[in-house]
Amino acid sequence: MSTTTMLTPMESAEIQEAYAAYELDVYGKRGLEVVRGEGVWLYDNEGQRYLDCIAGIGVCNLGHGHPEVLAALQQQAAKLINCPGFFHNDAKAAFLKKLVAVAPTGLNRAFLCNSGTESIEGALKFARISTGRKTVITAKRGFHGRTYGAMSATPNRKLSEGCGALVPDFAHVRFNDIDALRALVNDETAAILLEVIQGEGGVYPADLEYIRAVRQLCDEQGALLIVDEVQTGFCRTGRFFACEHYDLRPDIMTLAKAIASGLPMGAILVADHVQVPMGRHGSTFGGNPLVCAVATRVIEVLERDNLAAHAEAMGAYFRAGLEARPHAQVRHIRQRGLMIGVELKIKAKPVLKRLMELGVLVMTSGSTILRFLPALTIQPAEIDVAVAAFHQVLDEEDAS
Repeated sequence: MSTTTMLTPMESAEIQEAYAAYELDVYGKRGLEVVRGEGVWLYDNEGQRYLDCIAGIGVCNLGHGHPEVLAALQQQAAKLINCPGFFHNDAKAAFLKKLVAVAPTGLNRAFLCNSGTESIEGALKFARISTGRKTVITAKRGFHGRTYGAMSATPNRKLSEGCGALVPDFAHVRFNDIDALRALVNDETAAILLEVIQGEGGVYPADLEYIRAVRQLCDEQGALLIVDEVQTGFCRTGRFFACEHYDLRPDIMTLAKAIASGLPMGAILVADHVQVPMGRHGSTFGGNPLVCAVATRVIEVLERDNLAAHAEAMGAYFRAGLEARPHAQVRHIRQRGLMIGVELKIKAKPVLKRLMELGVLVMTSGSTILRFLPALTIQPAEIDVAVAAFHQVLDEEDAS
């Protein structure tokens, strides 16, 4: 009979000492020790709870500690955790079938990996291999990841400072500017890579006319359209995938974050005309049975509980609450489902810190945008908590 040994909880001083001594800190800390989560709430080491409007950076779409996620995790962990890609596996087969069933029409096959940046790296390889071309065009203010290919696709030189030469044959044009795109796309273009709603850039949606023109341009020039749904996928925007707002059919779609509602996983969906020879790509951990079993259950819950429609309704409720009272320091609010950006006329970090003091956790995009990405299971009463804190902080700013 096996026995389970519980880890002894660390004291606050021990936690901080361990981080100071052993972590290569590339994040910067907020001074909060998170030790437990339940639903849309996080708890610190003293039992204080915080409304989580970050959800692991748009990862935990079903919230923290969802019982069906835990059940799937425990059941599969007891059965088989990892399995190399050169074997068939029941959990992976079930997930592939489920993922393609909810995917946009035409995306019939998938490669499974471990993260968003890996899905971008794979998509770039697939596009270049499949077309025999090299050039990839992306949008300014977009974000696609921190590995070399993904970083090269991201027009933010702060990310690549000190990293040496980036991957060649990338070009960046202004988002929603179809004329600028037309000036660059030609018969040497392998792909156009876009977020239809820019997340890290500040929750900026693409114009419908722009997206239609991008699809037509790709078709005319024989380029592939890669849609990055790493942050927008799995009901975040009020549709299963954000491209559904545009009736858009990509050639390649990249996924991660909420795909397994907390476990590290990514995927690349491709149309049949995207061809990659055997042996040209792979992953040791990608598509392992553990994450596949959880991801299948996540999709089942998203569908059964109609969380896309819930996200759309709660997002509208959230925005109405934020806009209910005007503030001199608010420039603009952008929202699609439960993906919300509040652009301020002041620096966002002091507002973020004050919100944390009031028990609400949010993110920033750039220096002046607050970003709200709560779990899709959030309810009106919980949104009211965030809205009340937001107005209190902005009242203080307006009065200062």
